[in-house]
Amino acid sequence: MDVLISVFVGLHIIGIAALLGGFLTQMKAMSAGTARFVPAMLHGALTMLVTGVLLVGFREMDGGHVNNIKIGVKLAVLFVILVLVYVKRDEERVEKALFGAVGGLTVVNIFIAVLWR
Repeated sequence: MDVLISVFVGLHIIGIAALLGGFLTQMKAMSAGTARFVPAMLHGALTMLVTGVLLVGFREMDGGHVNNIKIGVKLAVLFVILVLVYVKRDEERVEKALFGAVGGLTVVNIFIAVLWR
């Protein structure tokens, strides 16, 4: 079970890398007002959602403790990110504030994962 959990943690990290990487590649465009949500951002958020839910299930099957409040907060933040990216995915331009909010929420989600014990 430890190997399976480790594989899905790796996939979860790949998802966050796709989401944050997509944001970072559009930062120059954001300052010019031409930023858009790239497919990598949507796919990264979906990867995070699926692997995160599976990780919680694997941890509970393994008899480990899960901080349900932390997972709930992370899920809520990810849900907001996912909705914003999904709804605006086909638009040629996304407002700076909205695009910045997705980047900020992504960073917040990372720090919740790392700092909240």
